[in-house]
Amino acid sequence: MNCFWNYGPNWLAYLGGVETLSLLKITEHKEQQHALWRWFANDVPWNPGRFPFFYGWIIVVGATVGTLFTIPGQTMGFSVFTDILMEELGLSRVTLSLAYCLGTVASGLTLPWMGRLTDRWGERRMTVIASLVTGCVLFYLSLCTGLYRQLAALSPTSWHGSIAFVCIGTGFYLIRVAAQGVLSMTCRNVIGTWFDTRRGMALALSGIFVSFGFSMAPRWLHACVERYGHAGAWQLMGGLTILVMVPLGWLIFRDRPEDCGLVMDGSPGKPSKVSNRDMHIHHDFTLHETLRTFSFWVFNLSFAFYALFATAFTFHILSIGSEFFLSRERILSLFMPIALVSVCTNFLFGMINVRLRLKYLLVVMNLGALSAVLGLYHLSSFWGVFAYVVGNGLAGGGFVNLSGIIWPRFFGRRFLGAISGVNMSTMVIASGLGPLLFGWSEQWTGSYRPALLVSMCVPASLMCLSLWADNPQRILGMGETK
Repeated sequence: MNCFWNYGPNWLAYLGGVETLSLLKITEHKEQQHALWRWFANDVPWNPGRFPFFYGWIIVVGATVGTLFTIPGQTMGFSVFTDILMEELGLSRVTLSLAYCLGTVASGLTLPWMGRLTDRWGERRMTVIASLVTGCVLFYLSLCTGLYRQLAALSPTSWHGSIAFVCIGTGFYLIRVAAQGVLSMTCRNVIGTWFDTRRGMALALSGIFVSFGFSMAPRWLHACVERYGHAGAWQLMGGLTILVMVPLGWLIFRDRPEDCGLVMDGSPGKPSKVSNRDMHIHHDFTLHETLRTFSFWVFNLSFAFYALFATAFTFHILSIGSEFFLSRERILSLFMPIALVSVCTNFLFGMINVRLRLKYLLVVMNLGALSAVLGLYHLSSFWGVFAYVVGNGLAGGGFVNLSGIIWPRFFGRRFLGAISGVNMSTMVIASGLGPLLFGWSEQWTGSYRPALLVSMCVPASLMCLSLWADNPQRILGMGETK
């Protein structure tokens, strides 16, 4: 009998054909998948509905930590490695910027699909996966220069530049899609899913720690590179991401409050009441419907421009500082006052967004971006530094708050992953183009000023267009009252 069951599959195939075997394999695969996903059930390892306070604030803590772990994939996470990579890989500034651009653009083209996958799998699973991939990619980056040397030793000299380009470009693509792309998107979306009227305040509280964390990142990373070398710094960040963020994402994150017996902002039976018509959701927009709205593109392009500009000046921060006769310590020290203004702006936006129409806050954000560009153009003067710091803080604080508020408020939560995926794709592609455009400007003209002159036109135009970026839900609500 044991022999009979050992050869059971062959016996079944003989009687029922290969189709029976395929059916058994599919059933077994589904059971294994179900057992795996069971670890991501809402009551594992604890039930958020049993907490004595609203679990959404725990979500805010987890999302804040998760956003800080995206630093290795952000431009500020690369800024201290730029000159090192140029020397180690033998690449020029423009060539390295091109590798960064192509890797970033490729990751941006991947993100719309990742957004749709997030709608299917949920923020919790995608956070764990993205954190694990981020940690592994950081270990790859730590081995990148060594891998280049080994491959170069086996190849003709004429291939060395291409080998270096492919090695670092692959790393750029992977870290941008995992950390800056998916992990940033899930951390932002999960706050938007758990909060409604308190969404701005939740994002503002998170933004306080994120802003200071991001502002201190270049100095902290510089200290790590000085102590452990560039490879050791990447290995340290990779190990921390796997050991801290992967279990934290599984422990804390939950996809929707309704799945846990809760509602947005608080416990069941206590929904928030607001008089602002922009706060009421009348329709969950599909991605196709969203892309046809004027408001989506004004907000989306405003976020994209700030991503382009912030990435460009951060990537070339030391080179820009030397052009305007600022020392390394002086130019890096500007991140702290920028963070202070950003935190204040973020907190203010979080307090008043429920009472105001978001298009007016977008006007302020674009005004800040314009001030930042003008200030950077005149960075050698006191007023240039002042305009750069204040404008960057206004734009950065507005960006952090509005990018988390806008999509669920304007278009609903049902297709939030797909919508934010397109937005994240646009921002990531723009952030890849920024360093390249500024690098070309410096190489061809010997200065970053031509790129800054062109950049001034974009926020000025978007600031005017923002006045017509109305909430589609408001328009639907007015139609229902007629």
